[in-house]
Amino acid sequence: MTFPAPYDTWFPDAAFDSTYGFDESALRRVRPVAAPPGLAETWRRWRAEAKGVDAAPRTLSSETVEGREVSVVEHAGADGIRLRSWIVGPATGAARVGIVHSHGYGGRDAIDLARVPDDAAAIFPVARGLPTLNAGVGAPELVEQHVLAGLDDPDRYVLGLCARDLWLAADTLLAAAGDLPLYYVGESFGGGIGALALPWDDRYIGATLIVPSFGQYDERLAVPCLGSGEVVRAHVAAHPEAREQLRLFDASSTLGFTRVPVRVEAALWDDYVPPPGQFGVANAVRDLDLEVLPAGHAEYPGSDAAAARAVRRGRAHLTRALRAAS
Repeated sequence: MTFPAPYDTWFPDAAFDSTYGFDESALRRVRPVAAPPGLAETWRRWRAEAKGVDAAPRTLSSETVEGREVSVVEHAGADGIRLRSWIVGPATGAARVGIVHSHGYGGRDAIDLARVPDDAAAIFPVARGLPTLNAGVGAPELVEQHVLAGLDDPDRYVLGLCARDLWLAADTLLAAAGDLPLYYVGESFGGGIGALALPWDDRYIGATLIVPSFGQYDERLAVPCLGSGEVVRAHVAAHPEAREQLRLFDASSTLGFTRVPVRVEAALWDDYVPPPGQFGVANAVRDLDLEVLPAGHAEYPGSDAAAARAVRRGRAHLTRALRAAS
C-alpha cells in the first residue's frame, strides 16, 4: 500500500492510509452534521437538570506539585454518582481564570500543567468509568464497552453523561477557586465531550479542542480506525438504528451552537480519530482558531516541536479570550 508523502516514510507499516484520501483543502470543506430537531432543547434540559445537582465537593488529599497545591477531590456527577478529580491552584496569588482540562480515552494518571498558566486554577476531571481515579465508577472501564454504554437511552448514554459531568466538575472548581471565567481544554475523547458540553454553559470564555473525537458521524462511520470509532462503526453496522441514536451526541452538530472563540488543533493523518471527523468539528465553529497538525495520536519527525508550538499558541488563545471577555 502506498501512502501520500511524507506519511509513506513516516508510517510505512501503517495498516491503512490515515488521511483517508483527504488533503487539507478537502478537509476544510467537510460539513458538520446538521443538528436534528430537538438537539438544542435536549441539551438545554440536561444543563438545567445539572444546575439542580449539588456537586458537594470533598477534598480527599493534598500535596504540592511544581510549586502548586494539588488536591484530589470527590464530587457529584450529573446523575449524582461520586467522581474524583484533581484540582490545582495557581502558582502565586489569586487565579484570573479557571481551566477545565479533560483527557483522552485512556483516562488520566497524573496532571499535566503544560496548558495551565501560572495565574490559572484548574480541575482535571476523569471521566466516569475511566482510570485512574474513576475506573469502573458509573460506566465500564474497557473502551469497547464504555463507548456503547447506554446508547439506546439518550438520558443514559455514557458520552452524554461524561459531557454533563463536566458541568459539575466546573462547579467543583469554582467552589474551590472562586467565581472565575472558565476556559476548556480537551484532547481526543476530551475534545469531543467538551464540544458536546461547551455550548450550553455560559461560564466559558473559550476552549481548545485537540484532535477532537465524536464529530461528523457520517464520515466516522464510513471508515476504519484504531480508536473507539471502530467499535461504534461495527455496532452501527450490526444495529443500523444506532445511527439515529448517535445524532444528539455528534460534536460537529453541538459545537455550532457555541458563541465563544474555540481553537481546534486538527490533524491531517490520524489512525485513531479520522481527520474528516476532526475537521467536521472545527468547521462548525463560528469564531475559529485552527491549527493544522501533520499527524495526531502519533510521533513523527518534528512532533515534539509541533506539540510545543501548539501549546504556546493554545496559551495565547486563552490569553486573547480572557482579554476579550474582560
